[in-house]
Amino acid sequence: MNEVVKNLWPELDWIHDISLREKTAKTWEIALERSVLKSGDLEKIPFTLLCGPDLKVSFMEHKRCVVHISKSCGEKMNEFFGDDLPVNMDILISGAILADVGKLLEYELDENGKAIQGKYGQYLRHPFSGVSLAEECGLPAEVCHIIAAHAHEGDLVKRTTEAYIVHHADFMTFLPFKSRLVV
Repeated sequence: MNEVVKNLWPELDWIHDISLREKTAKTWEIALERSVLKSGDLEKIPFTLLCGPDLKVSFMEHKRCVVHISKSCGEKMNEFFGDDLPVNMDILISGAILADVGKLLEYELDENGKAIQGKYGQYLRHPFSGVSLAEECGLPAEVCHIIAAHAHEGDLVKRTTEAYIVHHADFMTFLPFKSRLVV
């Protein structure tokens, strides 16, 4: 695992399965290699292009929040529901870390350094490119399913418990920015 990815994602250490951890990190390494974005850009660019130019929350702030919320939810579900609805924490954390990895291929920077949807992203949204990257790195179908199902594209499939957790963690940290009531 390279230092750049290790610095971006200290949460990788939460994945106990070493092979899964390495494949998750490798997916981020490849995405960064193929992207016009650098790791420092991820700390500056907005996490979504759908909330207008005033959004201050960075890509990494949002992503790390989703991972932390997902982990907490999974732990609580395991605590309260046990074997009745078991959550595979390694799969959950890997999927949460990778849910938006495809945005590294979807986004480009304009002449002013502002993140925009690039030509590739106009054809393939990040759930599709994210799954492609993850499959290339040998991640299991359970993780690819989380990536594929975390956004609206996943509304058309049956989600696993882990995919529901990531989907809701992602949307609960996105929708209030998009349509919050300001009193």
